[in-house]
Amino acid sequence: MERETAMTARESGRNAARVLVDQLVANGVRHVFTVPGESFLPVLDALRDSGITVTTCRQEGAAAMMAEAHGKATGLPGICFVTRGPGATNASAGLHVAQQDSTPMILFVGQVERRFRGREAFQELDYRAVFGPMAKWATEIDDPDRVPELVSRAFATATAGRPGPVVMALPKDVLGEFTDAPLAPPFVPVEAAPGADDVARLGDLIASAERPIVVLGGSRWTEQACADIARFAEAFDLPVATSYRRSPLFDALHPCYAGDLGLSPNPKLVRRVRDSDLVVLLGGRLGEIPSQGYGLLSIPGPQTRLVHIHAGPEEIGRVYQPFLAINAAPARTAAALARLAPPARIPWREETCAAHAEFLAWGETATPQPGGVNLGEVIVHLRRTLPRDAVLCNGAGNYAAWIHRFFRFRGFAGHIAPTSASMGYGLPAAVAMKRLWPERTVISLNGDGDFLMNGQEFATAVQYRLPIVVIVCDNASYGTIRMHQEREFPDRPIATDLHNPDFAAYARAFGGLGWTVERTEDFPAAFAEAQAAGRPAIIHLKISTDAITPGQTLTQIRDRALAGRA
Repeated sequence: MERETAMTARESGRNAARVLVDQLVANGVRHVFTVPGESFLPVLDALRDSGITVTTCRQEGAAAMMAEAHGKATGLPGICFVTRGPGATNASAGLHVAQQDSTPMILFVGQVERRFRGREAFQELDYRAVFGPMAKWATEIDDPDRVPELVSRAFATATAGRPGPVVMALPKDVLGEFTDAPLAPPFVPVEAAPGADDVARLGDLIASAERPIVVLGGSRWTEQACADIARFAEAFDLPVATSYRRSPLFDALHPCYAGDLGLSPNPKLVRRVRDSDLVVLLGGRLGEIPSQGYGLLSIPGPQTRLVHIHAGPEEIGRVYQPFLAINAAPARTAAALARLAPPARIPWREETCAAHAEFLAWGETATPQPGGVNLGEVIVHLRRTLPRDAVLCNGAGNYAAWIHRFFRFRGFAGHIAPTSASMGYGLPAAVAMKRLWPERTVISLNGDGDFLMNGQEFATAVQYRLPIVVIVCDNASYGTIRMHQEREFPDRPIATDLHNPDFAAYARAFGGLGWTVERTEDFPAAFAEAQAAGRPAIIHLKISTDAITPGQTLTQIRDRALAGRA
């Protein structure tokens, strides 16, 4: 009987790799990102005729970041294929982003043949041991008949509760074996809804408050959910803040918007949250950065009434013990809140207006900066000229503080950036977004050290003719580390100076276009030319090393530290 089953499967031509790819198609996968490897050649062959768009990358870490960016933007698992050993460990950078950012993602990794396992065969790793601590689930497919079952489970796991990454190892010999296992039904994400009693109690808490504020964060949001939460805020006239790198969840020009709790936030917003008598935290975890070093609310018992609404029950009470805990996903919660009737008495209405005015004033005008290029004025120019649905992608570095302060995000998924603050993210994310949304304007903003961690992916943009504009902010330094050095060890810099290439020439070497800007007033023309070119382009901004934050220069930070030690 087993022999007859094997003959049937072989005659159908459906090896395990083909079944795996068919299961991806059944689950709505349209894009995958990869660096090819001989350990999963049957999968590559199956992808060739699948209808799935394949993006070939230059390094596995960048491929994983592209998949993570895709998952962050769509809410569906981003898919990445990498080879075993070095390919898998390279990809771990993107996997960590997915874990910290609560992004659904599936990383498929080649593995040695089953008969070689345990001998430390060529490039062998125990993927459960290596990736178990940084993934929601790490597993290995040992039986071709279980491919549909396990791939379906991977989709469900990656999207359930608090989303995150799944790692699935694919032994080379399993991929070539034949199976007649039927495909699993397409997965459907489970969206937990708040109970009617919880919604009513939340409404009562808001009605009895004097200084409430809503903080939006986390993942699992949709465009409709953002519209619902805006209707709720309008009806109740509530001030709404966004968490670190979640600004697109609420239109920056909406009269209820109070700003973002990210890098170098408006001190008035921080004070407003501390002084509030009701904080409604929807979707987010209020981690280290948005909580301002866990100083915004007292731990474990907040000094104010905290309502924590989160899709993952394990996150509620993990750090803060809420006054009201609601285990529900943002989309279902936002829909329920949009149906709530506002109270007759809204004593915080003037405070909401004041909060929005403070937000606008905080980022209206660029602060003075040393050097020929003022990054604040560059960001203000982008704010004024980019279309509402433009997508800005960035990685990690002090340059991002100017984005948070001076840009105003207005479109859903308009900011794709890692809350894990992973360097090298901005360019791969921009490639992924342009593959996903070719009609949208996509800008990649990078520091100099940040850019060169995955700068090779500019070649990927050129290969696929993706007209992204890449801005490299070159201050010849690992600026964030230099800033912390001057605070803790003033006037003793080490290991933070960088000797950089001509980034405009770098662009041209790959077949793109490049401009160098050494004066702020030259940026608008260079940017207009780059946008009109219809080809991948790099604008190289020469920025003073002293221009380290929107509010303080490096010299001021050092002098203050030296004065404190005198």
